[in-house]
Parts: sequence; C-alpha cells; structure tokens
Amino acid sequence: MTVASALEALNDVLARYSHLPAPITDAVQKLYLAKSTKKKKKKKYVTDLGTIGQRVEGGQSETSKGSGLPEYDIIIVGGGTSGCVLAARLTENPNIRVLLLEAGGSGRAIPESRIPAAYSQLFYVKKHVHAFWTEAQSFANGAKKFWPRAKMLGGCSSINAQMAQYGAPGDFDEWASIIKDESFAWKNFSRSFRKFESYQPHRDFPNVDVSARGTTGPVQVGFNNSVSIWCNKFVQACLNVGIPSTNDFNGPNGTIGAARVMTYVDNKRERSSAEGAYLTPEVLARPNLVVAINATVTRVLFERDVESTVASGVEFANSEDGPRFQARAKKQVIISAGAVQSPHLLLLSGIGPTEHLQEHSIPVVHHLPGVGKNLVDHPIFDMNFLQKGCVQSFAYLKPKNLIETFWALSAVARYSLGAGGPLAMNYGEAAAFVRTDDPVLFPASEYPEKLIDSTSAKDSPDLEYFSTPSAYKQHTAVILEGHTYAIHVYLVRPTSHGTIRLLSSDPFAYPRVDPNYLATREDLVKLVRGVRLGLKISRQDPLKSILDHDSLDPQFDHQLYLKTDAELEDIVRERVETVYHPTSTCRMAPLEEDGVVDSKLNVYGIKGLKVCDASVFPSIISGHTAGACFAIAEKLADQIKAEL
Repeated sequence: MTVASALEALNDVLARYSHLPAPITDAVQKLYLAKSTKKKKKKKYVTDLGTIGQRVEGGQSETSKGSGLPEYDIIIVGGGTSGCVLAARLTENPNIRVLLLEAGGSGRAIPESRIPAAYSQLFYVKKHVHAFWTEAQSFANGAKKFWPRAKMLGGCSSINAQMAQYGAPGDFDEWASIIKDESFAWKNFSRSFRKFESYQPHRDFPNVDVSARGTTGPVQVGFNNSVSIWCNKFVQACLNVGIPSTNDFNGPNGTIGAARVMTYVDNKRERSSAEGAYLTPEVLARPNLVVAINATVTRVLFERDVESTVASGVEFANSEDGPRFQARAKKQVIISAGAVQSPHLLLLSGIGPTEHLQEHSIPVVHHLPGVGKNLVDHPIFDMNFLQKGCVQSFAYLKPKNLIETFWALSAVARYSLGAGGPLAMNYGEAAAFVRTDDPVLFPASEYPEKLIDSTSAKDSPDLEYFSTPSAYKQHTAVILEGHTYAIHVYLVRPTSHGTIRLLSSDPFAYPRVDPNYLATREDLVKLVRGVRLGLKISRQDPLKSILDHDSLDPQFDHQLYLKTDAELEDIVRERVETVYHPTSTCRMAPLEEDGVVDSKLNVYGIKGLKVCDASVFPSIISGHTAGACFAIAEKLADQIKAEL
C-alpha cells in the first residue's frame, strides 16, 4: 500500500466520520482492511448450524449410536486460547475428526484485535465480549465490577495485552504436588511451553537464553512490539528502589526482577493469537476439521449404561430464540469455554453440587461439589500520574482537535505501512515481580506485620507491577485528560476465593460471578504494600523528574503517598478491579479437595468428558494466564493423540 493510497483512505474515513470525536478506529479499519484483503483470503468458518448438527425438538438430553446425529470423534466447546490449540493439534492426525464450536466470531476479522494497541476498544462491544458484572463485592465497598471476557475465536488471547509472561517455575511444581503428577512440574511441563513458542531474538536483548525458549512453535513471542520512552524509565526506577534486573521473566531462574516484557506480537507488528497462530488457512483446509462460529453450546448430552455415564455429544444454538441442534461425539467432548463458562456449562448439563442444581430444576447427572468453586482472580490497583509538561504522550490517539487528529492519522499511516509506532504498542510494556516479604523493599521497621506466605516457592513473587504510557479508568472507558502515565500493581497470589453459580437454567443468561475480592486480611495488606512501593517507584529517578508530583488534581495519585495505611485500605477497597485472569473453577485436584478433573483433565464421574482451559488450574499462577492455557492444551493434545 502506498502513502498516497493510505492518505486517500484516511480522507475517505474523515469525510464519513468527521462527526465522531475519535475517528482513529475507523481509520485503522479502513486502512488495514485495504492492505490485508489483497494479501490474504478470508478464512471460512461454518455459520449454518444445520450443516453440522441435527435440529431437535422437545429437549432430548441423551444420544445413542443409532440416533442419526452428525458424528465427530471429538467435539471441542469453545474456540478460545486452549480450544484453538486442541483443534489444530488433534487434527494433525487425519483419522481424528474434530468439531470446534465457538459462541462468537473470528478475532482475526476484527482490526482492533489484530492491532496491538487497539484491543481495549473491544471491551464494551457486546458482539465480541461477554460483558459480565460481578456480584456486589462484600469486601470492596459493595461494588459490582465489570468483568469482560472474550467472545471470539482465540478467546482472551485475541483481546489481552499480549504480555508473554508465564508464571514462576514454582507455580507448576506446586501444581504437580497438588495433583500428584510430576508431568506438571516445571522441568517437564516447560516442554509444552516451548512447543507453542516461536521466540524471535532481538538485537537489544542478547542475554535472553534462546536455549530456554521454543523457536519452532506457531505462537510468535519476542520484542516485536513498539515501546514508549517510559518503558526503560520504569525499569530503571525499579532498579533504583532495589528491585533486581532480569533478562527473561520466563527463564529457569524465576520471575523476580524488572524488565521489558516479551509479547505475543509477530514480526508484522500484529497480535499472535491462538486463532491466528493455530487456525491457519492450511489447518482450516483439513477435511477432518470443522470450525463453527456463532454457536453457543447449551448443554452436554449423555449416554447411560449400568456402570457409567458417558458424554456423548452437545446441543447448541446461535441465539436464545433460535433452533437447537445436536451433534454426537464418538470419543470425547472437551470443554474449553473458560473459567466462567466451563463451570457454567457443566452446571447447565447437570454436573455440579446437587442442591444448587435442584434449586434451578436441573436434572442431576452427577454430583460434583467442586464445580464453580475456587474462583480466584488477580486484583489490580491503578496509580495514575500527570507528566511534567509533555515528555511523551499518546493522548492524541483519542484526538480532541485538528492537531491531535493529524498526529493520530500519522500514527495510523505509520502502522499501516509496516513501520510500527504507537499502534504497535501493547501498553503493558515493562513489568516487575517482587515478594511482599522482601526485606530490601519492605523492611520490617516500616512493615512490621508478618503475613502468610501465599507464594509457590521462596523465589516466586506475590506482586506484579507494570507500566502504561497513559492513564485510564474503567478498563480504558475513561482516558484521563492531559499527558499522563500509570503504574499498576496487582496480587499474583491472592488468598481470596469466590464462586461461579447459576442465575437460572437459561444457557443464554450469564451466571453469577463472585471473585470475593479482598476477603482475606492478607490480600488487603499485601495490596496496600504494593501501592506503597508503586508510589515510591514513581518518586525515583528517572520518573521523579518527569512526573508532576506537585499536582493536587484528585484524578491523579501524586499525593496518595501521604495517606495512612487505614486510608489506603479504604481507597484500595474502592478502586480494586480485575486484571482479567480468572482461574480454578473446574480445578485439577483430588476429588476430596474439591477437584473437578484429574491429571488427565477427565471430569470425575463422567466418561468421555474433559475440561481444558484456565478453569482447571490447581492454583492461580503468579503471572499472566495465556501461556499456561497454550501449554496445557499442547500437553492434552499430545496425550489424546497417544491414547487414540
């Protein structure tokens, strides 16, 4: 695409959308589609559900071999991060016929998903996102919190901040201990991470140990994103408060330290999502793979015999009022619908706590009390600051005047011509991982209260910081005025657990989501400690000299360090939010410990039914969850192919 054609497209967009305060998203869409449609054939997904399932009436809940339903070897429910991996890997065997059902559409078809900096534009778009709201949070001032979850192929790998950090090695050793299966210990499970990785070496990061990274996998990982000048300044400020530097958050030596973050951004400056990496045109051309979109699975179907109950298929529809269809799975049904909707589907299908199912008049297929329990999420607190003058600002990406519109359009043109720039940023560009019992960062003279160690190992963290080159509230629905900057801190090993519970038996009604934020004293005190250190980082050089710490504007947090601990506790309760990492609602653990699946991801008490996504995590990892979702699906795919 030439500069002239790019500008022509931009002029067309401005002419059509000049009434909007921020035309940049439309400009990106116009430019990007103009560029990409010449190079790529549109991927074809099934939308006519009648071609893949049999329309049914009367709500039959059982199948049989002679039922006449369309048959597949394996049906995968949910085309998210894990579901896409499973679909691609399982169909490498031409004798395994797979049906993948996704409630949303294609993430790759959405420019705001492909463009690294644009993902938050989708958070409130109900076509592409499940707009969950939590129950009133008893320990967070009774507030209901917005909980967006992706509704598209690729799942949250299509809408997250693309931060490729996997958790500490001790986290996975803890998994192995909980489930009593050494295949999940880091020394073994790390192979599944390397299998999905295609690490892209970068001349500015020669100390990354390439031998510890995968180089031939489908998911591109590296430093292909653009970063602002704030990235290195944040890292240096972290070093100046006593946080060590690290070469690789995903190396064998653990995650403690500060550094620029690797990202899931490819060498074309586009997001490397599960859909883009695994559902390639070559994979979609396989005759043994069918991928259907706009297909919500309403329940799992079963066959019964004297000795067992077997998952034999699924029922699905494209809308609440639309016809229902059924398909039969000859070997397996795998639920990969995510930490909210995997337990939701099990409950709708009659698998869960008997009393809860009976409350909603759902026939009990199998009493399994752990379903929907043990919900845990990373709670985050944002610290927002004003720049002193304008060091480097991206406020123009939501332009308010002609000059800002010019700069915004320049950024669009730069990205569309392959030159990177602000639209190639992932925003969460640098991070630091620490422990709240680190005597250098939290000396006993200032922090005398001894807290329970919730980490997985002595070298595993319980806090993460990351910086963004602009400040926002309400998940970017509100971009703070002026030239801004932000530091964010969240608990990576919270001790507060919540639940997923049915609101009704209607599969199109969202379940009750209760993460139970800050229910334990330890969580609140640790997050307050994290805020204290974050404010200290903001007052270290080189940040100290370029942030306007004299500002008294109440929108910003320059004076927050003056608050007492009690005042900070109140503020944290008021402002705590999700960082989009829910796990453990179909926990992989012994049955007597509220386990839902075993170490092979089989649902206890049901044959032919597995769960594979973040819901099976035995415990929440001290990092970003996408990597473990890729890895656990790679591991399961290898296991299934070896068994069949």
